[in-house]
Amino acid sequence: MNDELPFKNILLKVSGEALMGDQGFGIERETIERICEEIAAIVSLGVRIGIVVGGGNLFRGKDVKIADENRVAGHHMGMLATVMNSIALHDGLLEAGLDARIMSAIAMPEICDSFSQREARKSFDKGEVVIFAAGTGAPYFTTDTGAALRALEMDCDALLKGTNVDGIYSADPKKVPNAERFDEISHNEVLEKGLEVMDVAAVSLTKQGNIPVVVFSIQTPGALFEVVNGKGRCTIVR
Repeated sequence: MNDELPFKNILLKVSGEALMGDQGFGIERETIERICEEIAAIVSLGVRIGIVVGGGNLFRGKDVKIADENRVAGHHMGMLATVMNSIALHDGLLEAGLDARIMSAIAMPEICDSFSQREARKSFDKGEVVIFAAGTGAPYFTTDTGAALRALEMDCDALLKGTNVDGIYSADPKKVPNAERFDEISHNEVLEKGLEVMDVAAVSLTKQGNIPVVVFSIQTPGALFEVVNGKGRCTIVR
């Protein structure tokens, strides 16, 4: 382990949209391979890593009402999308030569293990990459909240959020070209300014656990490795 690394136990949150690559939907294999190779480079430094992946490239449960405004069914479908993405990441990690394990908040023993904080910590301690699927297992909670919760449970010293932008802005930089970009900001400021980098529950959990959130562009090759080494372009919430 490199003692100079700023973060040694991390929870990586990958947006589902990041897995699309240049496609408009689904999973791009080349993107999976690149991300998994970068994760392998991090693991080679001695960093322990857990992963939460969203499902927005396949399905966004919060935006769909199945019948009679049954939003719960939509959320359950969104959770299943995260499981599919987790399987794709797991396959990519194995191809990159890593020991990896999927643990789901919803029991599906034919596909993956059920989440147990105790078992997850054992895998973490053995150097396995643990992918946490199906969010929190409950509707109305985002995968950002799931990532914050798992970061607390795994005693991580940082939550790295890989998105399609290189940090936190005062407004969507794709819509507002002159939006202010923050290099560093506090949890309280994120909440007070209503910045939509993560939902309120996720920001509150990381604040409560005193866990810094590092927002960076996972679309930029090498950015993940640089951020773990305390470099690169990002915004730190702490």
